[in-house]
Amino acid sequence: MNKVFKTGDHVALKDDVISGIVVDVLTNDVVVRTRDGFDMTFPSHLLVIENQDSFLKSMSNMSSLDSGEWEEKHASKRKATTQKSKNRAILPMEVDLHINQLTNSTRGMTNFDMLTLQINSAKLKLEFAIQNKIGAVVFIHGVGEGVLKEELMFLFGRYSGLEYFDAPYAKYGVGATQVEISQNAKLI
Repeated sequence: MNKVFKTGDHVALKDDVISGIVVDVLTNDVVVRTRDGFDMTFPSHLLVIENQDSFLKSMSNMSSLDSGEWEEKHASKRKATTQKSKNRAILPMEVDLHINQLTNSTRGMTNFDMLTLQINSAKLKLEFAIQNKIGAVVFIHGVGEGVLKEELMFLFGRYSGLEYFDAPYAKYGVGATQVEISQNAKLI
């Protein structure tokens, strides 16, 4: 069954803690602005509409069950969910570091100020991804003289549990770097 989402819907990612508001609906994907202000794209079949009333009802029913009953009731569901989550293909979080995406005006900013803003933005979004167990992030930095890319490589090298490489050329060209985040990645 294909769900129909519309701009403004409150949605959550199945089997994960990520939720937010729909900001755009594409052919097979939905762009969601998370509660932390990040825009992320997900296949529509991985999203559900959040309904606070049903959530509150389920929480109130929970208190009437003891932990043993709850465990029996949900043990088989948890195994099925674990199997499903290993097979799903979630698109990586995309972070555009072009300066015009980070600020309305560069008036009065030096090249150093702009680079600092870009690196700080990358660090914040990388740490968000690590904390929220997001498996992959693509940083779109452009080509230019390579200074931003070099600084990003230095930043990524400071973290354990990260692998980084050029993002898929077919989608991003040569101006993007993909970071794969392992489950045991640590913040610096």
